Amino acid sequence: MSTFIINHLLWFKAFHVIFMVAWFAGIFYLPRLFVNHAETNSAEVIAQLKGMEKRLLYFISPFALLTLLFGLAIIYAYGSDWFVAAKWLHIKLSLVIVLFGYHLYCFKLLKIFAQDKNTRSGKFYRIFNEIPVLALFAIIILAYVKPMF
Repeated sequence: MSTFIINHLLWFKAFHVIFMVAWFAGIFYLPRLFVNHAETNSAEVIAQLKGMEKRLLYFISPFALLTLLFGLAIIYAYGSDWFVAAKWLHIKLSLVIVLFGYHLYCFKLLKIFAQDKNTRSGKFYRIFNEIPVLALFAIIILAYVKPMF
């Protein structure tokens, strides 16, 4: 491991967590906006929600990418032997891939709402909102407990 990476590993970890928290704040809140959007009939409220949804999703997208980049920097810093041996990390990365799919699906939902074509209920979006919560629980446990598989 290079001296630069060793000296900056804790910074990589700190920024990874900072950007992850910012990303998750947005993906926790966005589906709540979708719930409100699905449950209102007010044109004024709908117009306001469309703007909020779009701004929020575009605001948090760089945080998702920075979370990924700093995570990859951490993996690089620890090296390929560590990566192969860290089975918990493979599960964590699988969950991260699911979260990126979730994030991308939010763009599809944003477009559906923008075109006034939503057919799903507020209940659907309440359940949809739980996916990142469950993923976060699992990711935190995997990252901090590092269970042996």
